[in-house]
Amino acid sequence: MSDSKKSLSLLGAVSMGTGVMIGAGIFALTGQIAELANALFPLAFLVGMIVTSICAYSYIKLSQNYPSSGGIAMFLQKAYGKGAATAIFALLMFFSMIINQSLVARTFGTYTLQLFEIEQFGQWGIPILGALLLVFAFFVNIIGNKYIEGLSVVMAFIKAVGLFLLALGGLWAAGFDFNSLFETANHSKLTEDLALNPVWGFISAVALSVLAYKGFTTITNSGDEITDPKRNIPRAIAIAIGICTLVYLLVAVSVSSNLTVPEIVAARDYSLAEAAKPAFGQWGLTITVLFAIVATVSGVIASIFAVSRMLTMLTNMKLVPHSHLGMPGSIQKHNVVYTVGIAILLTLFFDLSRIASMGVIFYIIMDIAIHWGVLTKLKNEVKANPYIVSFAITLDVIILSAFLWIKWQMDPFVIWASLIGLGLIVIGETVFLRVIRNKNQ
Repeated sequence: MSDSKKSLSLLGAVSMGTGVMIGAGIFALTGQIAELANALFPLAFLVGMIVTSICAYSYIKLSQNYPSSGGIAMFLQKAYGKGAATAIFALLMFFSMIINQSLVARTFGTYTLQLFEIEQFGQWGIPILGALLLVFAFFVNIIGNKYIEGLSVVMAFIKAVGLFLLALGGLWAAGFDFNSLFETANHSKLTEDLALNPVWGFISAVALSVLAYKGFTTITNSGDEITDPKRNIPRAIAIAIGICTLVYLLVAVSVSSNLTVPEIVAARDYSLAEAAKPAFGQWGLTITVLFAIVATVSGVIASIFAVSRMLTMLTNMKLVPHSHLGMPGSIQKHNVVYTVGIAILLTLFFDLSRIASMGVIFYIIMDIAIHWGVLTKLKNEVKANPYIVSFAITLDVIILSAFLWIKWQMDPFVIWASLIGLGLIVIGETVFLRVIRNKNQ
């Protein structure tokens, strides 16, 4: 694709990445991370950024050599060929991104209802609002790339600047008091209740915080849509991670300065809105909710844009089944329908904590596969440093192991649901590829 036909600038790519990250990260995950890391939860965001930056090395090297709108699907195909391994790991990424969309959609519903009496809507208020957001994002994606880029740029600027100012205001209202970061840093009610070393809780919190940064893969999944991809993809990833780290840290410290950890955990699905009350009163709550709405809307739109293109590449590679179901238009438009449909189902029937946990598990497994492919198959071709890639694999294994152990103690359903989902993907792909092979013989 020539540069003249490409539709995403560096600014658009950065906006898309930050749109997904901020939408899923600070709004949806702050309370859950605080539950695991206790008073050190702002530090968990910082360590998560370090882990993400190291892991992003492989993606940058791959993007410089194979810029593609399929992104991760193309990377896996280069490493493992057009077979079951590529399809299985790519589908893990596909479902982790759909899980992320559901996470953000439910966060949208949770924050929106803070402006109303929740009892009036009943228990279905949050999932219904989340589903409506997904329907809106579907129509925006059908319109076209240029509209998505323009919307992403505006929304990314509004929420990044707005959250930055809210965080500074919260710190000012708290007298720039950072003692809350250290008062109970060695004690976590969760780890005490489970009789576990707090270190396990902190490492698990880092795993969740990595989910808050995984939106950078949205940039790699739109590779050949970006102008001058060899230069702009690495720059866009670095800038997006840097912007989100600054926002996450400021907001996390501001929240910890205005609420105790038990208060953050009690309001874990809407902790930023709750933290705005002591600092700004009802106006602060309203403004925070409005920023949350902007963040989640832009996050879902950008995520659907990227994941539908990755699924289209898998379809064109004949690694996943596809049916038009009588719909007009391109395969990519059909995949937008399927992506949003699955996300709506998850939004309606899973809560925030379980959605986030399954997203972490699927994403980190896929991430390890990417690094392993670079290390064993592509390191010479893409000129990757094997020590950095090996270190990334080690970090992934450590945080995933800690997270699985903690979740097994807290909520075994998440582990079983993830295993069942993984099993269905493996079995489904194996059967599908065998059928295709038999047809071609």
